[in-house]
Amino acid sequence: QVQLLESGGQLVQAGGSLRLSCAASGRIFSSHAMGWFRQAPGKEREYVAAIRWGTGGTYYSDSVKGRFTISRSTAENTMYLQMNSLKPGDTAVYYCGLARRGYTTIAAEYNLWGQGTQVTVSS
Repeated sequence: QVQLLESGGQLVQAGGSLRLSCAASGRIFSSHAMGWFRQAPGKEREYVAAIRWGTGGTYYSDSVKGRFTISRSTAENTMYLQMNSLKPGDTAVYYCGLARRGYTTIAAEYNLWGQGTQVTVSS
């Protein structure tokens, strides 16, 4: 059974950078996709970015395109989210997820989630 563990969240000033990691235990297949979502207090979980595990193809929401970069290391079974030019609106708990049926931006289609890591951007 695959488990996901996020890390890297912390308090940062606006304009700063952070890199989040999502380490997966267990096998991830090339047909799978993984993604980053975020959830601010009182709001629904929001899609941020996704990556096809086999091809490395990447996809982004409009709100983070050009500022965030998603990547993965198949050797380390780890996914990353490099976040630059952070804004207070990026403040949220960030979750990584595994979608066994492949690329999707819909949270309900992710089969497995990590516990989340808090990112707080101060103005």
